[in-house]
Amino acid sequence: MNEKTKVSNLFLVIAVVYVTCLLLSNLIAGKMWALTGSITLPAAVILFPITYIFGDIFTEVYGFRNARTIIWLGFVCSFFAVAVYLITIALPHPGYWENQEAYKAVLGTTPRVALASFVGYLFGEFSNSMILSKLKVKTEGRKLWLRTILSTVVGEGFDSVIFIVISFWGTMENAVVLQMILYQYLFKVCYEILFTPVTYAIVKWLKKKENIDTFDYDVKYHLIKG
Repeated sequence: MNEKTKVSNLFLVIAVVYVTCLLLSNLIAGKMWALTGSITLPAAVILFPITYIFGDIFTEVYGFRNARTIIWLGFVCSFFAVAVYLITIALPHPGYWENQEAYKAVLGTTPRVALASFVGYLFGEFSNSMILSKLKVKTEGRKLWLRTILSTVVGEGFDSVIFIVISFWGTMENAVVLQMILYQYLFKVCYEILFTPVTYAIVKWLKKKENIDTFDYDVKYHLIKG
């Protein structure tokens, strides 16, 4: 497969898994996880970092242009899912149905949190993909471990800061908000580092299976095309 041909079955499978992980992450984000007595994280941290791992795989194997397509696909699917949740919540329910508030608590979201999620996702995923793509050219394809970690440090940084600041700034003490940013950020970066051997294995297998190793020499890093 190359960038000028139709996508392969493997590309399609990975894209479906990526979007699934993203949608599930948004769905479980409302559940809080008491990691320790003083550290609380949203349950989404157990799954959301995997989207960055898949983002690394897309960019490393198929190039930035194809990764960009998947990032926008994830955004559109997330937006559609939130819209469907809000519409179903707003539908009138019969008096005997007693689960409206529970349903709303799980699937509902405020415009502020939805905005935070969408903006954080776009800044995080695109910065992650762009940095990985540029570093691959500069390093001539060497040191994948360093490239994935550095791109994640930036991408997850954008995502954590943007999401938490937009969602919670002004609703609680500033020190608590900053603590939330720090803990989430460190958890997600460490998650990616621990999964580095898995990323290596998948990338190596995909490159061999697809007979492709894309270098973005002529790419203009526009969000829509280029």
